[in-house]
Amino acid sequence: MSAAAEDIAKKSRSNLAFALACLPPERREDMITFYAFCRVVDDLADNDSVPKDARRETLAQWRMAVTEGAGTGLQKEVYDLAAKHGFPTVWLAEIIDGVASDLDQDRYADMEALLGYCYKVASVVGLVSARIFGAAGHSCDEYAVKLGYAFQLTNIMRDVGQDAAETGRIYVPLDVMRKHGVTEQAILNCKREEGYTTLMNELYARADQYYTEARRALPRTERGAMIAARMMDAIYSQILVKLREGGYPSLERRERLSNGHKALILVRFLAEGWARRALDWLARD
Repeated sequence: MSAAAEDIAKKSRSNLAFALACLPPERREDMITFYAFCRVVDDLADNDSVPKDARRETLAQWRMAVTEGAGTGLQKEVYDLAAKHGFPTVWLAEIIDGVASDLDQDRYADMEALLGYCYKVASVVGLVSARIFGAAGHSCDEYAVKLGYAFQLTNIMRDVGQDAAETGRIYVPLDVMRKHGVTEQAILNCKREEGYTTLMNELYARADQYYTEARRALPRTERGAMIAARMMDAIYSQILVKLREGGYPSLERRERLSNGHKALILVRFLAEGWARRALDWLARD
């Protein structure tokens, strides 16, 4: 793990960076490297101070570097993770393709189209993370994909107003908006129309379903390896519930859990991680 990758993680307020604290040291370092890669390519795509063509070119260079091993520094570090943890470099390319799509696409016609985007920017991140966490083979693939859908839908619901105001993007599927009588212009103006609550209720039900399906898909034998992912589940699913209980305030503010609330979740999972490692040590003794 390079100092640059560690610095990116320290500066981030991401819930993923927060959850890495419960991992064993080596896996935590590798996840910090992977997280730094995700953060860098996402920031490259979102940097409006740089012309879009230049951003596309830079992302294409990153894509080649992490799939062919042609880069240096962080690019080489993340490329080496694929061989170390046994995942295909095409997954790294898919993540870059996902963030790059924000350069050209700011609307999604339907849920199928949106889930295609969610797969690349969230589910594939989960697939890579599961390998770094230590999942056996493909045992956690379905879990990672479904949890990725749940996380990204939660993000979309939480950030509706911010995305519209700052980037002009609306990730909520247009056909679902029409179904509930919510217009693009209202979202862009952060104006709450009559059908907004029922629209959010439908998205809530879809996200909640994915959390349920993900938990069912996680093999009991992999619960220890997936402790960081399960901690993320605890954080994001509670954000989802908080959105509903607060009447979906995302057009006015960005909902989040307090640091104290997240600290309690961290302590619970740290305790479980320490207990599991102690039992493993006793079993080997």
